[in-house]
Amino acid sequence: MKYDKTWGNRLFDWINYSLLFIIALLCVLPFVYVLAVSFTSPQEVVKGGIILFPKQWSLSAYEYIFSTNTLWRSMLVSIYITVVGTFINLLMTSLMAYPLAKQTLRGRGPILLGVLFTMLFSGGLIPTYFVVKELHLTNTLWSLMIPSAISAFNLIVLKNFFQQIPDGLEDSAKIDGCNDVGVLFRIVLPLSMPAMATFSLFYAVAHWNQFFNAILYINDNTKWPIQVLLREIVILAQSRIGDTSMDDAEIQPLTIRMAVIVFATLPILIVYPFLQKHFAKGVMLGSVKG
Repeated sequence: MKYDKTWGNRLFDWINYSLLFIIALLCVLPFVYVLAVSFTSPQEVVKGGIILFPKQWSLSAYEYIFSTNTLWRSMLVSIYITVVGTFINLLMTSLMAYPLAKQTLRGRGPILLGVLFTMLFSGGLIPTYFVVKELHLTNTLWSLMIPSAISAFNLIVLKNFFQQIPDGLEDSAKIDGCNDVGVLFRIVLPLSMPAMATFSLFYAVAHWNQFFNAILYINDNTKWPIQVLLREIVILAQSRIGDTSMDDAEIQPLTIRMAVIVFATLPILIVYPFLQKHFAKGVMLGSVKG
């Protein structure tokens, strides 16, 4: 049966679509501006005539930032932290969530209470720093991965997801000779791929965007991830990272900063559209369904 919308419904839809379009436009325009400035000639930037489209195209900013291996080194550091850190996150979260999903686990209640407590209270910045220092993790990339190995929220949600898997599947595997570790890696995790994909995306984005821990724990600038380098350029105006032999008339700090922002943002923008559907699935993970 075809539903005929009334005049009020059409007006409501028109207002909704207009508001959503305006909000989407406000979100996209900053990215368009950054991209336009990065491809604009320094002379045009000095004039201040840039709106949303370059009048004079130029690749001088990208030639400048790529004239050294600083950006590539930071990019490789970020990729390493994201890949290895996400693997550690998924492994540690799964190994802790699976036994907590079992009602027969001794001490399950106090352990869950301790996990929930960390969601409300933390040791604080200074105690956490001393823990990392005493473990001799400072000035190493492990300081960016080990302290955040398990997210309490993701742990609780994954535990609830594991509880929805029928016990009969695990019992059948144990009859065939699997132990608890074999059941986890051969039965539970393959059935939990949607959940694992969702949490891998959450963890990966967090690792890619982190810079505060790197500022605290890493003093060697050769181990800085891309976000820390971006902070140095954008906030501290440390734009002289390229070939200093280039003529000052061919470079401009603003175009360099925008080019670095594009370079640092592009990888996650390329990956995100292919994994966006997992964000929608992640909202319902571990929830009680009627």
